[in-house]
Amino acid sequence: MMARSPRLDTPLGRGSATRGAAPSRDRFGRFTEWVARAMGTPAFLLLLTLFCAAWIAWNTLMPKHLRFDDAALGFTALTLMLSLQASYAAPLILLAQNRQDDRDRVQIEQDRQRAERNLADTEYLAREIVALRLALDERTAQTVTRDVLRQELKSLLADLEHSDGARPADRDPADSAARRDDDERRR
Repeated sequence: MMARSPRLDTPLGRGSATRGAAPSRDRFGRFTEWVARAMGTPAFLLLLTLFCAAWIAWNTLMPKHLRFDDAALGFTALTLMLSLQASYAAPLILLAQNRQDDRDRVQIEQDRQRAERNLADTEYLAREIVALRLALDERTAQTVTRDVLRQELKSLLADLEHSDGARPADRDPADSAARRDDDERRR
């Protein structure tokens, strides 16, 4: 039976893409962070204390033939177990701290870039507000007198007459009606 090649238009099933793949660095990094978080909890300290108390109680209170770590030798096996745990815990915690430092460094850089953009935007808005204030001050400083207004209106009227060719009073009424009809047809 031939193995079917995966089609591009169908999604892969769960786990099919990860079969045979080497564990990723990210997965190990997440594991180190999980260990660091777990070791820093009161539950971990309580469990470790209960484990040590049970170990010591077993090896001191049980009959000699059931003991596996001698109290006379200072609980050598317990000491070795705790040393082994500490020797693995320290590097795992350091790896987790390094990952957190990398994330913090990226976050700080993003915050710095965001602050620069905000500063540039704020400076731009401040310049625009100043420009608007200056324009507003300029407008309020100009007072329009009646003579200036008459002169402007006469100038506009002259421009209109020049563009139409004749003054409205000189036009023929029939000509005006024809123009209105033409305007209405165009609309």
